[in-house]
Amino acid sequence: MKAVLQVCREPAGEDVELAAQQAETISFLFRDFHIALPKATVVRRDESLAKRTTLRVGGPADLYVEPPTESALATVLELCALRRAPVLVLGRGSNLLVRDGGFRGVVISLASAAFSHIEALDGRLRVGAGARLKQVATEARRMGWSGLEFLEGIPGSMGGALRMNAGAMGRWTFDVVERLRCMDRQGVALDLERSSIEVGYRSCPLLITHLALSAELRTDPASTEEIRSRMDSYSRKRWESQPSQPSAGCTFKNPSADLPAGRLIEELGLKGTRVGDAMVSDVHANFFVNLGAASARDVLTLIELVRTRALEARGVRLEPEIETVGED
Repeated sequence: MKAVLQVCREPAGEDVELAAQQAETISFLFRDFHIALPKATVVRRDESLAKRTTLRVGGPADLYVEPPTESALATVLELCALRRAPVLVLGRGSNLLVRDGGFRGVVISLASAAFSHIEALDGRLRVGAGARLKQVATEARRMGWSGLEFLEGIPGSMGGALRMNAGAMGRWTFDVVERLRCMDRQGVALDLERSSIEVGYRSCPLLITHLALSAELRTDPASTEEIRSRMDSYSRKRWESQPSQPSAGCTFKNPSADLPAGRLIEELGLKGTRVGDAMVSDVHANFFVNLGAASARDVLTLIELVRTRALEARGVRLEPEIETVGED
């Protein structure tokens, strides 16, 4: 029997040096945050992101921060820019896949009350980026204001919906936006009219470089019973057509209006396909679910398997709708 020689790759010198620099940056920021931010600020190291994403996979964040005010958020961004630390803004964790190695940098959550408000204006709602979309739709119904029912079925927060121009039931988030308040990565806040903001299918380019803080949403008067009936109808449709297991939402963008990604994947016979505990849902083929113990690597492998099959069999390049971040 021949002996098998296994050669283990030692970390390159530059890799070790980079890791040491990253660790030092995080230590400095951890100290800076405790010095510069209000006591009400949540600051934690090595925070699990699997428990903060709807897919329930992924490694930890080096630093996790919940600023209690807009000024505290500006300070966090200023310090991160000064230290050149990567920043990830986390909403309710839908449409997000965190790799198993976690996120090397600072994760900012706008979950505090200052960013989760829902305020009634004259026929409009001013909604903080951290507010849950279901709460937004429910509050509008309570007031007898129509036009936001479609938000009820979208998992996640207002900020995430703005960032992705999320849609459901034939409507899109920016269909109802009148004004947007956002902040750049240096901590400077801006107020913008909807007409000045470019949006597209599942995208708002501005919110790649800026953080959504709040939005004013347009509504129309209607009876609460009419609104409730519409919301109940949307809810039934969602539960009948979407899986109950953990997922990140739709995995791929639709290649075209005439070819939904879910229908294409189903036609390829890929419903129920598994890699580890990641599976193409047998309810809706554009949802990839976690059966309980999936890793991010399982999900990513399944995504590539489906993309390869679609390209080889139909010549269609499926583009992911979910955002992938972090390290392997």
